[in-house]
Amino acid sequence: MGVKQLFDLSGKSALVTGGSRGLGLQMAEALGEMGARVAITARKQPELDQAAARLSSQGVEVLTVAGDLSRLDAIPGMLDRVLQRFGAVDVLVNNAGTTWGAPAEDYPAEGWNKVMALNLNALFFLTQAVGKRSMIPRRTGKVVNVASVAGLTGNPPAMQTIAYNTSKGAVVNLTRALAAEWGRHNVNVNAICPGFFPSKMSQGILDRIAPHIVARTPLGRLGGDEDLKGAVVFLASEASRHVTGQCLTVDGGAIVT
Repeated sequence: MGVKQLFDLSGKSALVTGGSRGLGLQMAEALGEMGARVAITARKQPELDQAAARLSSQGVEVLTVAGDLSRLDAIPGMLDRVLQRFGAVDVLVNNAGTTWGAPAEDYPAEGWNKVMALNLNALFFLTQAVGKRSMIPRRTGKVVNVASVAGLTGNPPAMQTIAYNTSKGAVVNLTRALAAEWGRHNVNVNAICPGFFPSKMSQGILDRIAPHIVARTPLGRLGGDEDLKGAVVFLASEASRHVTGQCLTVDGGAIVT
């Protein structure tokens, strides 16, 4: 198999959660460009419609699935729609996430539970459902969890997101543990740990600390619109067939300083 073929996703079906905007939409574009059919999920149908129009204009076959993954009882029906349309899920990109800012000593249970419900619980139970209903029976699949550098380190003083950090740290080790379990089913499980990328979720903190982040990043910039595309295609394709349980940090080198 040639190198171009290793990265080719023609005939594959991908499910990208939180795919209506930001990093999720960028990754959906990348997978579609490489030939995959793409299902994207989000809570708001109008945002999904805008994303679908953008993907369709690029020649991507796209399905939108509106729903709240943090409601675990919504997961089976959302997955039903994807399987009815595409027949299988070859690639699952667990990107949907949320955050809540507050000092640790005053962190509210409401915020903690909201973050854990989407960032961790929904991620695991959707992956479980996709595994049982598609990947394990077919003995093939690629799971790409979007963790964060926040799951690998502490925070700058102005960033008080203890639940987010905790949830992303859990995703890092969930990735390792699930890779160890599902390797026998020929399912690869890996994670991407993005650094700071401009997005709706990160904008508030970047307004305050972006210069500090850029100054301590060896490549001297924040993440850009193209910077996760190669990573997700690698982990979604046969190019990574002997890679599992790994966490790829995409942060301009900030983690090493």
